[in-house]
Amino acid sequence: MHGVDLEVLASCVQWRAQGHRVLLVTVVKTWGSSPRPAGAMLALRDDGLAVGSVSGGCIEDDLMARVGAQGIAAQRPEQVTYGVSADEARRFGLPCGGALQLVCEPVGEHSGVEALLQAVQQRRLVARRLVLATGEAALEPAARDEALHFDGETLRTVHGPRWRLIVIGAGQLSKFLCRIALGLDFEVIVCDPRSEYRDTWDVDGVALTRSMPDDVVTEMRPDERTAVVALTHDPKLDDLALMEALRSRAFYVGALGSRRNNDARRARLMEHFGLSAAEVGRLHGPVGLDIASRTPPEIAVSIAAQVVAVKNGR
Repeated sequence: MHGVDLEVLASCVQWRAQGHRVLLVTVVKTWGSSPRPAGAMLALRDDGLAVGSVSGGCIEDDLMARVGAQGIAAQRPEQVTYGVSADEARRFGLPCGGALQLVCEPVGEHSGVEALLQAVQQRRLVARRLVLATGEAALEPAARDEALHFDGETLRTVHGPRWRLIVIGAGQLSKFLCRIALGLDFEVIVCDPRSEYRDTWDVDGVALTRSMPDDVVTEMRPDERTAVVALTHDPKLDDLALMEALRSRAFYVGALGSRRNNDARRARLMEHFGLSAAEVGRLHGPVGLDIASRTPPEIAVSIAAQVVAVKNGR
């Protein structure tokens, strides 16, 4: 789940606790080009305040204007489609041939948004099944590769923890990689026990810890939405993190270094740390896509691109 979607759920819960009526809008289908994918969410308060997005802005404006003028009168979820005609597509800023279908759901006692927010905050992967005829929703187990499903009567959306990146080392390369990862909406944690690197860290929005790398990885318990990248070039630090990361469920584990250095690292991990060939085979090293990168910013781009590629199943 992206940070903005988490904010949408948190806003729904907070606004309801304050006594407001809330409308949760979800993109359920798109045709042609669309600014936001299926699953994108928007929360609308009864006074027109909004968090999140379902388009480039024009549809949000229309929805906010409707709520501002009429309030939230609906008692059951409704389907709304934008961009069916060429005139409407132009009016709402949709690309030629683009259209999107929304489910607009008044959030109530049976919506289960509070339970959904709690599950996501606990880093659980769940599906929310909404019956449009009644407005009742329930949480169900979900698989990582499941997608949104809507058949006109039932909407099933999949929600999981925010994607997370653990970086070992607080050097110059890490700074560029962390800035890119923040822009990609990852939660970013940097670990470096070396004070000479921590004291010059200047990237806002990143959690910085001085603990030893193996302790950090063990404590963070990497799951299927966590990537671990070791960038210190110091085997005493990188190998400790990799030892734990390769045994975890992290979807991506990478290490900086040449092919020769990474071959030697793989041998160390098996000989001295007891990792299996299958566990060591998960290591991306040299880390990053081959884009002939030379400078720290270019190397950071190559690493981020490879992490996103693996995340998206490429």
